[in-house]
Amino acid sequence: MLWFRNFIKISTATKAKSHNTTNLILTSLSHFSTAANQPPVVAEPLGLGPTKADEKPRVVVLGSGWAGCRLMKGLDPELYDIVCVSPRNHMVFTPLLASTCVGTLEFRSVAEPIARIQPSVSTAPGSFFFLANCTALNTDSHEVHCETVTEGAQTLEPWKFKISYDKLVIASGAQASTFGINGVKEHAVFLREVHHAQAIRRKLLLNLMLSDVPGISEEEKRRLLHCVVVGGGPTGVEFSGELSDFIRKDVHQRYTHVKDYINVTLIEANDILSSFDDRLRIYAIKQLTKSGVRLVRGIVKDVKPAHVILSDGSEVPYGLLVWSTGVGPSPFVNSLGLPKSPGGRIGIDEWLRVPTVQDVFSIGDCSGFLESTGKPVLPALAQVAERQGKYLANLLNKIGKNGGGHANSAKELDFGDPFEYKHLGSMATVGRFKALVDLRQSKEAKGVSLAGFFSFFIWRSAYLTRVVSWRNRFYVVINWLTTSVFGRDISRL
Repeated sequence: MLWFRNFIKISTATKAKSHNTTNLILTSLSHFSTAANQPPVVAEPLGLGPTKADEKPRVVVLGSGWAGCRLMKGLDPELYDIVCVSPRNHMVFTPLLASTCVGTLEFRSVAEPIARIQPSVSTAPGSFFFLANCTALNTDSHEVHCETVTEGAQTLEPWKFKISYDKLVIASGAQASTFGINGVKEHAVFLREVHHAQAIRRKLLLNLMLSDVPGISEEEKRRLLHCVVVGGGPTGVEFSGELSDFIRKDVHQRYTHVKDYINVTLIEANDILSSFDDRLRIYAIKQLTKSGVRLVRGIVKDVKPAHVILSDGSEVPYGLLVWSTGVGPSPFVNSLGLPKSPGGRIGIDEWLRVPTVQDVFSIGDCSGFLESTGKPVLPALAQVAERQGKYLANLLNKIGKNGGGHANSAKELDFGDPFEYKHLGSMATVGRFKALVDLRQSKEAKGVSLAGFFSFFIWRSAYLTRVVSWRNRFYVVINWLTTSVFGRDISRL
C-alpha cells in the first residue's frame, strides 16, 4: 500500500500549503481594511512641494496659448525647472485655424506639441507638463491647486494635486463672449480650438450629405445648407472667405445635386473689420459679396436650434452656426481674488506683474494693464500675447541670473525697462486668393495698406514664417500644394 501512503502525504502537504496561502492573503488584505468604527483617512492631495535652496527654482505656467508657449520657448532650462499646466498638450496656430474647417489644411498642421516648443518638460528631471486645469490659487503659500482633465464616460475620476511655485505665470487665455444670449453655448460652434474646427468640418459635411437624401423638402435643404457666421472680425471674415472658396471650388463639383442650396451669411452688429482702413473694408465687402457671402447688419437676440432671432424680430434659419464675436474673461480668471483691469482681466503693472502679490505674473488675453499704470488695455491678439511672452521670458532669465529665481527673493531687484507694445499691423484673407494687409500702428496713423493678390501672397508668407516649427511649415506648404492640385479633402472622419 505504498502508493496509498504517498497519496496521504501529498494531500496533507497540499492542504497545509493552501492554509498558509489563505493566511497570507488574509494578512495582506488586512493592511487595506478599515476598522468599522473609524472613519477613513482622507489623504492630502499630492504634488510638487517647495523647492530647496540648492535646487533650481520652479516656474509654473498656466496655459499653452501664444503667450504661455512663447514664454516657455524663451525660458532658460538651466536656470529654472519649467512646469506647464494646461488642458491641451499643444499650441494652436490660430491664424490658420479657419483653413482646417474646410480641408485646405490638415489639423496637425496648426497644432504644435508643447514638448517640441520646450523639450525640457519631457527630458529634465524637475520639469513637467500636466494635462490639467488650475482650480485655485494660494498666493500666501505659493501653491496652485490642479485637477486632471478627463473626457468620456469610461475614464478615471479627476485627480487633484498641488504644485508649489517660485514664479507663477498665468497665461490661461480667455473664452468666447456670448454676451449672455440664450442658446449660443447650446447651438453655436466657436472657432478657437482644433476640436472646434473638427466639429465645424464634421457638421458641414454631414449637412451636405443629409441634404442629398431623398424626401428632404426644399425648405429643409436650404436650412441645412445655410451657414451663418456671427461676428465680422478677422476670424469671422476669414472663415466666411474660406467657406465661400470651398463652396465654389469643391461643393459645386462634388455635390452637384445640392450646389444651388448652399449659402453663407455673415452677421455683424457694426462694420466688418472695424480696425482696418476704410478702403480695405470696402474692398473686403465687395470681395465677400462677389464670392456669394450675404452680409447682414444686425444684433442677435436669441439662438434657437434651427434659427437665430435678430433685434428687429427677423429670423435667420441655419444648419451650421459659427460664433466669432470676441473674447472675455474665463470663469477661472473671474474666480481669482486678484485686482482686475477694465473688462475683467487680471490687472498687471508695466512689468507684467500682479502688483498685489509676490512672484505672480500674467500675460496674454487673460491680463490687462491696471488703470493706475495709465496704459490702455491691449487687444486680444496673437502678436500681443507672443511679444508679452518673449519679454517675460527675458525678464525671468535676468531675474534667475541675478539670484532672484526662488520665491520671495526678487523684491529688491531692478527689473529694467517695462514692457512696451507697438502694433505691427493686421492681415486677413477674404477668399479667392485675395487678402488685406494693413501695416499701420493704429487706425488713425499713416502707413502701408494693401489689398488683392499681392496681399494674399504677403499674408501666406508672413504666417508661414510665424509657424512655430519647420515640421509644421513643411506640413502647411504641402497642404497648400495638394489642395491647389487635387482640391480639398471632403472625407468626414
